[in-house]
Amino acid sequence: MQTIKRWLQNPWIKWSLVGITGLLVLLIAFYISIYAGAWGTVPTAKTLSTLKQAEATQVLDKNGELIGKYYIYDRQPITFDDLPRHLIDALIATEDVRFYEHEGIDNKSLLRVFFKSILLQDKSSGGGSTITLQLAKNLFGRKDYGKISIIVNKLKESIIASRIEAIYSKNEILTLYFNTVPFPDNTYGIESAAQKFFNKSTKELNLSEAAVLVGSLKANNGYNPRLYPERSQSRRDVVLQQMVKYEYLDEDRASSTMQDTIALDYQHFNHDMGVAPYFREVVKKQLDSLLKNYKNENGDPYNIYSDGLIIHTTLDYQMQTLAETAMQEHMRELQAAYEKDHGNRAPWKKELNLKSSTVSRTKAYKKLKANGLSESQLKDSLRAKREMELFEWEGNVTEKASTLDSLQHYRKFLNTGMLSIDPTTGAVLSYIGGIDYRYFKYDHVSQSKRQVGSTFKPFVYTAAIDNGMKPCTYFPVRAVTYTNVDDWTPTNASETEDPYLNYTLETALSNSINTIAVKVLNKVGIPKVIELVKKLGITSEIPEQPSIALGTAGITLKEMAGAFASYVNQGKSVTPYLITKIADKNGTVLAEYNPKIAEEAAYTEYTREVVLEMMKATVDEGTAARLRTTYGLSNDIAGKTGTTQDNKDGWFVGITPRLVSVTWVGNDDYAVGFKSTRIGQGANAALPIFAKLYTKMNTDTTFDRYTKSKFDATSPEVRDDLDCEPEKRDNFLKRLFSGKKKKKRFKKEKNE
Repeated sequence: MQTIKRWLQNPWIKWSLVGITGLLVLLIAFYISIYAGAWGTVPTAKTLSTLKQAEATQVLDKNGELIGKYYIYDRQPITFDDLPRHLIDALIATEDVRFYEHEGIDNKSLLRVFFKSILLQDKSSGGGSTITLQLAKNLFGRKDYGKISIIVNKLKESIIASRIEAIYSKNEILTLYFNTVPFPDNTYGIESAAQKFFNKSTKELNLSEAAVLVGSLKANNGYNPRLYPERSQSRRDVVLQQMVKYEYLDEDRASSTMQDTIALDYQHFNHDMGVAPYFREVVKKQLDSLLKNYKNENGDPYNIYSDGLIIHTTLDYQMQTLAETAMQEHMRELQAAYEKDHGNRAPWKKELNLKSSTVSRTKAYKKLKANGLSESQLKDSLRAKREMELFEWEGNVTEKASTLDSLQHYRKFLNTGMLSIDPTTGAVLSYIGGIDYRYFKYDHVSQSKRQVGSTFKPFVYTAAIDNGMKPCTYFPVRAVTYTNVDDWTPTNASETEDPYLNYTLETALSNSINTIAVKVLNKVGIPKVIELVKKLGITSEIPEQPSIALGTAGITLKEMAGAFASYVNQGKSVTPYLITKIADKNGTVLAEYNPKIAEEAAYTEYTREVVLEMMKATVDEGTAARLRTTYGLSNDIAGKTGTTQDNKDGWFVGITPRLVSVTWVGNDDYAVGFKSTRIGQGANAALPIFAKLYTKMNTDTTFDRYTKSKFDATSPEVRDDLDCEPEKRDNFLKRLFSGKKKKKRFKKEKNE
């Protein structure tokens, strides 16, 4: 005892003990200050027991397949039962081997970090962080406290981790961890990562895939398997070796797995990329309106970016994928032919005038103009060059370009829209709003109204048949000048036609004879045609002009698809729709949406059969015959091609018993059209996308319900009424006195 007293009286020992005691008091006080919230609020047990993380809203196709998400953080929660055992083992072996032994803090590792990492600045000593500590960091992040940041943040996380361990079981902690941990490419949660990198759910991940994702946790960017496959594979092997080391895996299986290269099936859930981006954008816009009357569990309006809603849609993922591939194959070839046809004197090669609408409509121009820049300053700003990625079909290019250079570059591109629907319900099965959403945001399905050309003619013939005109009525091909319509003389695409020929309605429609379409319109009357079109659900304005027979009215693809559906839906039009139901994150249905089908048929069953037969003839022997000859399609198909004046727009409507598709192709700049009908006609510009889609569907039994479906048998009455010579020629006397040109007045009627 005396020895201890003498030892304590030693000044050096005495002051050392005082210093150590003081340091301990300071550390305890420091810890208490953190615990009390002096360095920022520490979540309470109550807060931790009701953890709620922002969850991505999922957009599913008609079969429940994920096609996209809306999110701030790409997070998609799952349950513990969805986690495969080898995924859990890989995580524990790599990140926290004593996970089941500690209560949130691994004291051995923490001491190692304190003495080696902090005091001795040895960065190679490891992090000492447990899965629970990492979870605390994932949930609440870290703040900057200057030089003592690591100490403050670590102590705060240790308090949170202890509270988490007191509230949740180990399995619940693992589930929370996997649902919140960040993976490469701004992806949060294992389910989102599995879907993005391997296009499968978490429970389907094999050993190699699980090890790849667990391995990426060490450095999201550095071990990103998309960017650095070799580095990622090396890290995967480290994870497998750790599993062997801690007896979660036998050496033979580990060695076998290490022989496999990483096989990604990367999915772009970025809103600008991936499958059906135009479709997903329209769904998002509709949700803003549809969710107005619904509140979440907190009584707040639903937020599609954070409330984890589940949106069930009508889209067929597989059909959409084939449609996009078909579009890309054709548009790549068509663009090359289009540019070659225009040659060196192409209109898009002329320097753009600052006062042109092409320039003045841009955001850049409007912003500069609003800032009060003069014309010369505007010109200088718009001509300033910077690094820019530009779209090209053969691969994007990065080069120095100005705003004007960019406008001129994009002015040359043809664009497209294609919509395929179920004609009995209006359910949208595939939706292509343009050639590439990243660079062409304008949606040609829902937003664009273009002249529809000859695809309007079936409506004219439908009105005529429904008002008593016989299918075997003959009309002369010869051109007529309508004196009361500014001496308008509609002509046909072929200038070599015999002016003395007369065609039946079927022959005239299947061969798209302009002169006869106008004569039929004149006979039935404009008001009756407009009345029919309205019954078919087309709300776009149809001018009371004779030229509507040739499709001068601007109509959307959605309206056209809904109207043409009537020919295989008992004469009833449909309204194309995209969303079937909306559910919350727990799967509770908030709202369901039913198809909008016209209550009454727009025309008789007899008329429907007659006009459908005419459109079958269009495919079998008319303007759409290349479906049979060039593409070898033997499916039951009816259809109609369309080409507008000066070859500005190419159209094709394809009708099969269970699928109606409408396709448009043209240039967004209406001043830049096709140079020739050979390239720009609907049969060449638009039809091939439909043809390529059906060719692909024919090889996949998944689509048998569409490709092998047959039209209903045509009634004997309709067959008899169509049984006549397709054409006849004027006799000698009629030819002698008729002359090649005729003048007449176009019948004018007021729409009653």
